[in-house]
Parts: sequence; structure tokens; C-alpha cells
Amino acid sequence: MLRRLALSAATGLMLALPALAETVSDFRLPNGLEVVVIEDHRAPVVTHMVWYRVGAADEPPGHSGIAHFLEHLMFKGTDEMSAGEFSATVEAQGGDDNAFTSWDYTAYFQRVAADRLDLMMKMEADRMRDLQMTEEDVRTERQVVLEERSQRTDSDPGAVFSEQSRAAAYLNHPYGIPIIGWRHEIEQLGREDAFSFYRTYYAPNNAILVVAGDVDPAEVRRMAEEHYGALEPTPNLPERLRPQEPPQLAERRLTFSDPRVAQPYVSRSYLAATRETGAQEKAAALTILAELLGGSPTTSLLSRELQFGPEPKAVWAQAYYDGGGLDSGTFGLAVVPAAGVSLQEAEDAMDAVVARFLKEGPDAEDFERIKTQLGAQDIYSRDNVDGLARRYGAALTTGLTVADVQAWPEVLQAVTPDEVMAAAREVFDRRRAVTGWLMQEDEEKSQ
Repeated sequence: MLRRLALSAATGLMLALPALAETVSDFRLPNGLEVVVIEDHRAPVVTHMVWYRVGAADEPPGHSGIAHFLEHLMFKGTDEMSAGEFSATVEAQGGDDNAFTSWDYTAYFQRVAADRLDLMMKMEADRMRDLQMTEEDVRTERQVVLEERSQRTDSDPGAVFSEQSRAAAYLNHPYGIPIIGWRHEIEQLGREDAFSFYRTYYAPNNAILVVAGDVDPAEVRRMAEEHYGALEPTPNLPERLRPQEPPQLAERRLTFSDPRVAQPYVSRSYLAATRETGAQEKAAALTILAELLGGSPTTSLLSRELQFGPEPKAVWAQAYYDGGGLDSGTFGLAVVPAAGVSLQEAEDAMDAVVARFLKEGPDAEDFERIKTQLGAQDIYSRDNVDGLARRYGAALTTGLTVADVQAWPEVLQAVTPDEVMAAAREVFDRRRAVTGWLMQEDEEKSQ
């Protein structure tokens, strides 16, 4: 009864979807800077983000990690601010700031009171073109990045396994290179490497400014023109032409064993379609496919069959889809076997569920439930202006438009079972898969 009431409430929210759409304005300055304004007047706060259309997949060969390294160095000084002064100023205003790097973009953000927006623009515009760094800054920050790699990757067998699995998935495309970089290449990154990357890509004609919160679009335009408008664009900005992946013709398999592994598991990833501007239907079908197979730890097909069936084979199972890349998406499956179940048995059980789904298709009630849940999640997500700012920034730096972002909920709701099955038959091609086993050393001997 409670489940029916929850679904009824979510359905009611979905019916109100068009009326709840956020108010978004977008424009471009003469120097090429794209500006997106998302209004939300419920609280006097604002999120200010600058996204650069450059990430780890745009790095020159042999310089892996330079995009992430530069992200660290951006918190050093400028011609007007000393090292560390940027974040200290944000904190003094009662706000917070940070940054992050992906394969396709690098972003910097501050969340402050709305009346501090002008100051944030002034400081961010300053470091867009006037970054300063000493040799000591570079040495210190390079060591910080190396320690970050040690802590987050090298000391975590699951992270090493994921890194190796991704490298196996991409033989030619730089998506196979870790964002943080390979250790031996990080160790060689220098001041001139950072400045060369910075001068090429950190420019208004390669950036998107996203402002979300208690703001007036006209005022945002005025401030943007004042602070960012005078910045010179990069002439002859390089096109984003990455080496492309050749057709994968055979499944790739790997095992990784480590005595520190607490819980062995099997994973499989497939190269998949990505969201394309004006043509998001295939990505939407893959999104629903992932939810049907493994989006819920209790109600998804993999969970019901492998965790709660008459003979449980797993303690956890998952399916996921990431269609946010500029050049390629990923569809993945993972299963953590139950006690006494080998990795081979877990993989066989996972394959059996997928094969049965391909034969029988989705349950009608499950299909409608998933679409209802996705619609409700979209509505709830609009309560978070930070999340909205990230949604638009990530989309616009990977080839989508404001219209694509706004159309996405309706595209999801229009997906049919036949489209999901067509997407499933296309993506589940073992010739385009990487299957991996993460195990303890003693388990490797028993397999």
C-alpha cells in the first residue's frame, strides 16, 4: 500500500513537470565566453562556476595529469592575489570554493551570498588570464598530486583494478589514461608544461560561465561584461580532435589480485553510445536499461535474481550507464559474489540474467515504475542549484546545448520498451566488452 502511495505521489509530481522547469537564460560575450544563468530566488545565495572545455583527454602525449595538475596550480597566485588568497577571500565572505577535473572538462566554483557574486567574478576573471606560479609552487604541488595518487589509487586495489580496466577498454583514445595521470609522467611535469597548457586552453572563448541562484540575468550580464568581457580570447584555439578508438573486435579480459582485497568481484564494461545534441534517444534508452537491470539494490532485475532468488549468488549487483562523455559512453555490470560462490559462478549467473532479459524483455510494471522514478528524481534534483549548475556545465562542455538539457526529461519519458531492447541488443556485444576479476591472491590459485 505504501509503495502504491509513493508511486502515485511521484506520478502527480511528473504531471507538474513542465510548470516546474527552471528559468534559464544564456548568451555569449563578444570574446566568446558563453554564459548560462539559472534563476532560483528562494534563498539569497549563488553558485558561480567557470567550466573550461578541456580535460584529461585533451592533454599532449606524454603529459598525462597536466589538466588536473593545472587545476591545483590555479589556487596559487595571480598578478593581483598571492598564493592561497583566492580561497581565503571566499572563506572570509562565508562561502566555499573548489574545483574538479574530468576527461572532458575542468571546472571551478564558489558558493557565496548573492551580493558577493561581483567579487567572485572579479577574482575568477583575474586567474583566467593572469595566473602566476613559481618553481617552488610547481614542486610543492607536484608532490601533493603524487601523494594524492598514492592515497587514492596506488594504495587501493579496487582503484588500481578500475584504472587497468579502463586502460584495457581504450587502446587508442585518451579516455584510457587516468585523469590524475600516470605516476612516471606526473613526476616530469614542470612549470612550462603547466603554463603552455594554461595559455592555450584557459581563455574566454574556451569557457562557460554558469551562475545559479538568487540573481537577475541582466545584472549577471552586466557583471560578466565588466569582469570577463575585457579578456582576450585565444587565437586559433585548437579543435578538440582526439585520437579515436578503432573498432573493438574481441573481448578483453583481465584479472587483478592483491592480498588487500576485502571483497572480490567481477565487472564488465561495454563501449556505448553517448548523448548527442538533438538525438538523445539512444542514450535515454540505455539509461532506462541500466535502471531496469541494476539501478536499485532491491528491485532491479540483477538484484532480484542474484541476491534474493531461491539460490542467492551475490551480495550486491549493479548495472550503470555513463553517457556524458564527448566521444564515448560506457555501460557496465558488476557482481559481488556471495560466500562460497566463485567469480566464475558469479559471472555465469550475471550472464544468464542478461540473456534472459534479451529473450523476454522488460516487465511492463517495472518499465513504468522506472520511468516514474526517473521523472520524480529529475523534479527533486531541481531543488539543488549546485546540481543544476553542474548539469548544465557538464552538458555544454561535452557538445550538448541548453535545449538538450531541458529536453532530456521528456526524452526519457518517451522511451519505449522496443527502444530499450534495441539498445540492449546493440550494447551487449561481448566483442566490445572488457571483463575483469578483482580477487585475493589465494583466490586466484583456486579459480
